[in-house]
Amino acid sequence: MASKAIKRKPYTADIDRSEKQMETIIPDSVREPLLGNRTHESKSDRHEPNMQPNLWDGKGQERLGWMHIISTFIAQSVRKIGNALSQFGPLLAKFFSRSCASHGSHDEQAVLLDLSPLQEERLRFLRQRLNVPFDSSSVKHQDALKELWRLAYPSRQLPPLKSDLWKEMGWQNSDPATDFRAGGFMSLENLIYFARNYPDSFHSLLHKADGKRSEWEYPFAVAGVNISYMLVQMLDLQSGKMGTKVSSQFVQLLREDEMAFDNLFCMAFQMLDAQWLTRQASYMEFNEVLKSMRIQLEQELTIGSISCVQEMPSFRLLKR
Repeated sequence: MASKAIKRKPYTADIDRSEKQMETIIPDSVREPLLGNRTHESKSDRHEPNMQPNLWDGKGQERLGWMHIISTFIAQSVRKIGNALSQFGPLLAKFFSRSCASHGSHDEQAVLLDLSPLQEERLRFLRQRLNVPFDSSSVKHQDALKELWRLAYPSRQLPPLKSDLWKEMGWQNSDPATDFRAGGFMSLENLIYFARNYPDSFHSLLHKADGKRSEWEYPFAVAGVNISYMLVQMLDLQSGKMGTKVSSQFVQLLREDEMAFDNLFCMAFQMLDAQWLTRQASYMEFNEVLKSMRIQLEQELTIGSISCVQEMPSFRLLKR
């Protein structure tokens, strides 16, 4: 907030009165510092026991006049500053309260968001999921990868966990375990959820069945891992602050839907493909399309009072 310089007002009454009592030229003694060196004075001169006869001489009256002017100016300046603070005090208080809220702990954010015990439990479970990396030595993780293959290609034989056949699903290497990276095990769970709950959309995107396709298409499975990671970043799930409007709105979805993140993943994947076709994009434009989809997703999350993913405009794109 820009501050205004305080303009000194003339005090005519005081000046007129002091002009009668003061000389027009300020003597050198007034210009000296209050603690100036006076080596020529003796101790007895500085502590003259009888000062009363000289108190009302010309110099003394002049000093008193200046002191009165200065004290009046300071008093009025303080009064103006006090009035300004009283006017802008509520605005400052509101600003600092918001600032403190945005930098508060997770417990403070939970109070501000007014989360129910059910929402807190679901949010805690979601954070536990995203902290699990994919472990190729884990039987559970191996079985999940096999399950994804069966859902994607129900009539085909399951290949070894390291095979070039996995590239047909959109993994970049013959060993899918090397592609999970930041997406972790939850990104595999997201793909499995997509295949089980929206099989028509899943297979349509997997086989690139809709629209005019580029010669160099985005790899399906790796795109899913990237979408999972993007959602974690967008929703502030790792930081635990939940300080943005988007993340706060998402937490509200957990009230009605335990699998809100997985449903949001499915819708985001379908949105990505829709924008891909609209742009007639190719492989090298994947990151641009991903960013554009994120912007649209954030807008839909904050467009109004949405209680579940199914109420979002782009959910109608999904096919079961």
